Amino acid sequence: MPATVPPVRPITLAEIEAARGRIAGTCVRTPLVRLELGPNAPDIRLKLENLQPINAYKLRGAANAVAMLSDEDRSKGVWTISAGNAGQGVAYAARKAGVPCTVVAIETAPTAKLERMRALGARLVLVSYEGAWNALDERVYPGVEGTFIHPFDDDDFIAGHATMGLEILEDCPDAAAVICGVGGGGLITGVGSAVKARRPGIKVWAAEPDTAAPYARSLAAGSPQKYPEWQASFVDGAGGQSVFPRMWQRMTPIVDGSIVITLDQTRQAMRLMAEKARIIAEGAGCLPLAAALTGKAEVEGPIVCVVSGGNIDLTTFCDIMAATAS
Repeated sequence: MPATVPPVRPITLAEIEAARGRIAGTCVRTPLVRLELGPNAPDIRLKLENLQPINAYKLRGAANAVAMLSDEDRSKGVWTISAGNAGQGVAYAARKAGVPCTVVAIETAPTAKLERMRALGARLVLVSYEGAWNALDERVYPGVEGTFIHPFDDDDFIAGHATMGLEILEDCPDAAAVICGVGGGGLITGVGSAVKARRPGIKVWAAEPDTAAPYARSLAAGSPQKYPEWQASFVDGAGGQSVFPRMWQRMTPIVDGSIVITLDQTRQAMRLMAEKARIIAEGAGCLPLAAALTGKAEVEGPIVCVVSGGNIDLTTFCDIMAATAS
């Protein structure tokens, strides 16, 4: 039976500030750097979450969620569902807390992500993308026991991600827009909760690949939608098969719109980031830069692009660099 969950509610500034103190010994305050593109180019700043200890932002939410567990819940061990980054985050936080961890992992996830989850001590249960997506909705998976930590629809997980929003506004108080890649929606809900609480006029944009853009479709329809033409791609950390109704409720008051990006635009953004800033980012981490370069953010002033992670197989990265060389 699907688990009973509390009603959706806003994430408060008090929760976010408390989370910042709670995760300070586990997570890095990542730099916000300007991408130098020339005098007539847009003012783009990169929030480098690829520099977290697991090379992805998910550690923020996982560290806060694990820290908030009761002793009884910890004693059961923890489990989550992931294409790689959330699994690494929960495994890292669980290992630090001395708690066993299981990850129901998508079998087509990059090898580097699967290997790193195992290296962090997680037991992996490999499943199809569809199987994982269904389990995210039902919050159960046959044969997996313990305390479930949802990788995006969880108040504590979201509050951990929201700490990034506080850092962004402290380092770039004149930011006009923030762009985040969207998969389940936990990242943009967290960052958006923080920046909208402090600066209600700032624009918060989602970025999705055109192979998996259910949020843009949901915005057009005015209700959460499925994306039956979903396709797997190297952008494995963003873009889902659907928008969960609970996440629709969370995102609607916070997100101003979605910018849909082609895979080729994402590859070009990956190359630009590597050439101009010597940053290795995974596909999902390059979506916001690709979105900013379209001009569709429609703002005057700095645009902050969240580089959500850098966990890409190096062979894939090199193939993309070679394919975009011309």
